[in-house]
Amino acid sequence: MKVLYTATATATNGREGRVKTDDGKLDLGLSMPKSVGGPGGEGTNPEQLFALGYSACFGSALAFVARLQKIQTGPVEITAKVSLGSEEGGFRLAVELIGHIPDLPREQAETLMHAAHQACPYSKATRGNIDVKLSVA
Repeated sequence: MKVLYTATATATNGREGRVKTDDGKLDLGLSMPKSVGGPGGEGTNPEQLFALGYSACFGSALAFVARLQKIQTGPVEITAKVSLGSEEGGFRLAVELIGHIPDLPREQAETLMHAAHQACPYSKATRGNIDVKLSVA
């Protein structure tokens, strides 16, 4: 692989600490949600951060695939729902990616979502490890 860009971030004190990037653009407090036994609070959590990254990356992958296929999508919004669950031996993630592509017929939007899932680096990295459900709103 030819490296095009490397992001560097550091987490201190796990889910109840801070995360920050080496360039200082992000510096966020973390708090564990009450639903997983934490105190709640003002901070974000790893699942929200993953959802942000995945939805942005997936949206770019969808735009890339649409350009290759010469499809004018109009406005595109990707919502990522990242769920944390427990299973024997630990925890597991699941993702639902919901495409909002109002200018395209549903079938064409669904086809683009599946093509983007093949192109997206996040999808490639998680394939076979995380259940990912694709849908069109």
